[in-house]
Amino acid sequence: MTQHRPVRWGIFGFGWVAQDYMAPAIAAAGDILVAVADPDPRSRQRAEGLGVRAYPDEAALLADPEIEAIYVATPNHLHADAVVRIAAAGKAVLCEKPMAASLADAERMLAACRGVGILYGTAFDQRHHPAHRAMRDGIRSGRIGRPTVIRIVYACWVGCEWSDPDGRENWRVDPAKAGGGALIDLAPHGIDLAEYLLGEPLARVAAMTQRRVQDYPVDDGAVIVGTTASGILANLHVAYNCPEALPRRRLEVVGSTAMLSAENTMGQTGGGSVTLIDGLTGAREAMHVPDAEVSPFTGQVLAFSAALRSGEWRAFSGERDLGTMRLIAQAYASAGA
Repeated sequence: MTQHRPVRWGIFGFGWVAQDYMAPAIAAAGDILVAVADPDPRSRQRAEGLGVRAYPDEAALLADPEIEAIYVATPNHLHADAVVRIAAAGKAVLCEKPMAASLADAERMLAACRGVGILYGTAFDQRHHPAHRAMRDGIRSGRIGRPTVIRIVYACWVGCEWSDPDGRENWRVDPAKAGGGALIDLAPHGIDLAEYLLGEPLARVAAMTQRRVQDYPVDDGAVIVGTTASGILANLHVAYNCPEALPRRRLEVVGSTAMLSAENTMGQTGGGSVTLIDGLTGAREAMHVPDAEVSPFTGQVLAFSAALRSGEWRAFSGERDLGTMRLIAQAYASAGA
């Protein structure tokens, strides 16, 4: 792959996801992390250990003339104001999912980006997982016939005692900061991945949520059902109450002649496996996945930087991401939440 001129990045919110996955991905993609902004001095110290500038708030980050693009990895309720300010500064922005803690905030941030014409993307890294790219290509080439249903299990254990490696609060179980629980945190990946694999978005969804195991005021599990406009069905199970040793990351796309089944592909790292199962004979074939171990975060940075440099933004769509937020709101409304 021909390397573009390196993009110079800033990161707002240098927590464990940014430290463990995004910063290494920026380096692996051949880009440059210039600076981070985080109010926690421990995070700033880690950034300085990487040789980058560290600011206590985003004002200095936005004013830094070297920075071209900013990755936002703050708690959900801070996304909208951050993106609006980044847009005003004229920098490109890649914002963690979900877009925001509310649909109204997501609409506000997209309007700000449209108003000044900057590149905006939501960090749906599963679009850039090598296994999912191979599955999409297989579906498009007709290897499973006509798709009929997609089934996704994306679950984990997030107990009341959970905190990040620095012991900071688990804001994901605070409804004011997260906007919900397992559904708003995990289901956006599944909804977006369904569109990516099937080539069309879900048109409508309904959900049931639960607060079954974890003692906190947000949902710890949800089942979402939906359909595309052409009639492909979707079934998503997301959870914060699934023990980590159980099978909890599964993806299946069933068609009229075969099925693609993936295990352990959904997540922050590459790898996992994809199997093609013949609908007539039941024969199983391991699907070849090029560059199977490449991090989806690295793929995401490569795609975003290429879009920024080329001016061809089709791989990133704020309008599409806002559609995902509308489906999340629809799911919660149908569940009576």
